[in-house]
Amino acid sequence: MDTISYRTEFPNSQEVTHDWVVIDATDQVLGRLCAKVAKLLRGKYKPSYSPNVECGDNVIIINADKVKLTGKKMTDHIYLTYSGYPGGQKELTPEVLMRKSFNKHIKPGMHPLYIRVMKGMLPKNRLGRRLIENMHVYNGPEHPHEAQNPTVIDINKLK
Repeated sequence: MDTISYRTEFPNSQEVTHDWVVIDATDQVLGRLCAKVAKLLRGKYKPSYSPNVECGDNVIIINADKVKLTGKKMTDHIYLTYSGYPGGQKELTPEVLMRKSFNKHIKPGMHPLYIRVMKGMLPKNRLGRRLIENMHVYNGPEHPHEAQNPTVIDINKLK
């Protein structure tokens, strides 16, 4: 056939390459940082983006404890959780969630504050639950993912 095909090509999960990216969170505002990380996890910076395919990158955030919040949000902002039982409502502040990240029983790479913020920015379905697993957050400057040869990017250069 000698005609030009104008079919739109959609990527599938086998065609997509997942890169590893390191982001330094030192002196970054939490919400603005997580909004850009959400775009990286979704793959919106790639030309082959498709909303129903996991086509984003694996993101490693280092120095997560040095992130800042504007105003008095560290102590005054309240996250609510409810267990479903009478009296089962709990109030958590970002300060409490930041202290929880230093506990030994928390799985390495799972930061409670970042997970709470990122869940609000990702889709609320199976895809969103899979994407949140591609984010690894560490309080210090070192991480155990050196074997994946991650590239360091400046988050301030992204839109």
